[in-house]
Amino acid sequence: MSPTEAFRAARDVLLTSRDDYEAAVRAFRWPQLETFNFGLDWFDVLAREQPESLALWIVDADGTEDGITYAGLSARSAQLAAWLQHHGVDRGDRVLMVLGNVAPLWEVMLAAIKLGAVVIPATTLLGPRDLADRVARGDVRHVVTASADTAKFTDVAGDWTRIAVGDPVEGWLRYGDSAEWLESFTPEVPTKPDETLLLYFTSGTTARPKLVEHTHTSYPVGHLSTAYWIGLRPGDVHLNVSSSGWAKHAWSNVFAPWIAGATAFVANQARFAAGDLLDTMARCGVTTFCAPPTVWRMLVQEDLRAHRVPTLREVVAAGEPLNPEVIEQVRAAWGLTVRDGYGQTETTAAIGNPPGAPLKPGSMGRPLPGYAVALVDPITGTPGDEGEICLDLSQRPVSLMVGYRDDEELTASAMRDGYYHTGDVASRDAEGYITYVGRADDVFKASDYRISPFELESVLIEHPAVAEAAVVPAPDPLRLAVPKAYVALAAGYEPTSETALAILAYAREHLAPYKRVRRVEFAELPKTISGKIRRVELRSAEQAHESRPAGEFRDEDFPELKA
Repeated sequence: MSPTEAFRAARDVLLTSRDDYEAAVRAFRWPQLETFNFGLDWFDVLAREQPESLALWIVDADGTEDGITYAGLSARSAQLAAWLQHHGVDRGDRVLMVLGNVAPLWEVMLAAIKLGAVVIPATTLLGPRDLADRVARGDVRHVVTASADTAKFTDVAGDWTRIAVGDPVEGWLRYGDSAEWLESFTPEVPTKPDETLLLYFTSGTTARPKLVEHTHTSYPVGHLSTAYWIGLRPGDVHLNVSSSGWAKHAWSNVFAPWIAGATAFVANQARFAAGDLLDTMARCGVTTFCAPPTVWRMLVQEDLRAHRVPTLREVVAAGEPLNPEVIEQVRAAWGLTVRDGYGQTETTAAIGNPPGAPLKPGSMGRPLPGYAVALVDPITGTPGDEGEICLDLSQRPVSLMVGYRDDEELTASAMRDGYYHTGDVASRDAEGYITYVGRADDVFKASDYRISPFELESVLIEHPAVAEAAVVPAPDPLRLAVPKAYVALAAGYEPTSETALAILAYAREHLAPYKRVRRVEFAELPKTISGKIRRVELRSAEQAHESRPAGEFRDEDFPELKA
């Protein structure tokens, strides 16, 4: 059986069992592949079978649209692979891709897959410090970014190829220049399943983000589970609201829709406007929709009855638990139920409520086909009805990461005792439904972004006024949580609004926008007898507040920060 046939067979099991969860779990097996290249063995095959179907459809904020067919994107990515190879991008080379939701992002991803290069996606929100870290730790050989963002790399050290998308930039190759002169790319040897394809930087409990390694099968094949959870069908128009550079973008903007033979649909906005997004969805006939809870909470502020999307069939949420009242508001207005799902950068969709399966309020569902989930007691190490969400490595899913690149100790810790440990805690009822409880460590989410307190604290203590800092999530009605810093001041500084403004401004200057500290409170930090900060006490205090605590300063208090 060819790689294409094996992959199609596994996909078709899930397509035919789409509305029967038990049947899908019984019948599904991860395909066994000796070679596999998603671009050549799957996307190009679909391009020959459905050449005129749209693979990518981008609607920009100014109303302009770019639609690329499967045949067109197949040809363009092959040509780009040849162009990249011509400019020194070899198999196994690491390519840092810092692009927004523009067509070249998808072209580069497909071209790199075909070429056998390793892609390191990165959000355009990153500043020079973060980008320098990614270039150095990622051993980057090539950078692809928008012309407008090239200045961020001015002081980034290293010998790497510079490729700018857009207007010409001195010292940078212009993306795709003269590509029409090159032959289409033909690989010398097939891609092995265990060859590295993707490296994702993700925040952890230390100052430096973890580097998650995925292969040519763990994400391209692993997202069979994601396509199943969303309920994608051939011909769907699928919208996923996600910033580029994050793993969820690859989940639902690249692999899942193309596994199903659907259209990856993107609605770019200069500034998020719920009504405009809903109008675009209706006009363009979106059939399946995925968004983080922050976006869902914004959407229900609109009159959803006045913004019906007649073509919409499936709606899902991921990234954090979605408030039950939001789910009920969507159901009342649209007659559709928002289905929760769970996964990590290290995995694909592992737990979820698939189409047709009964839902339980508050539960994120049951293990998806191909996943053996155990809830392991952190003290005894035995599985039970409540504990850390773990994946049984004796039934290791294809979709699980290889490990944390260049960190054997961290990988060994995550893969210990026969399980992959997610660091998340949940409970399971008698029918197998799993309900999320919270993080096992200090990492938290704000507006769907994972935040490492230690990383933010490391920046804060660089300010001369800060002797010590502890960052915890503070409840927020829209973002679910925002980063709040408890600060112990250095000698000579007073707990005034001027001091708070200086600290918030410093954090704003030195952190990417999604990492910004939004609140500051001056306090003596609680510590253990050994001198470690007890963040658990601070987190508990935040959850207990019924109103804004006295002595708390917020970024919205200072109009200067918005200038």
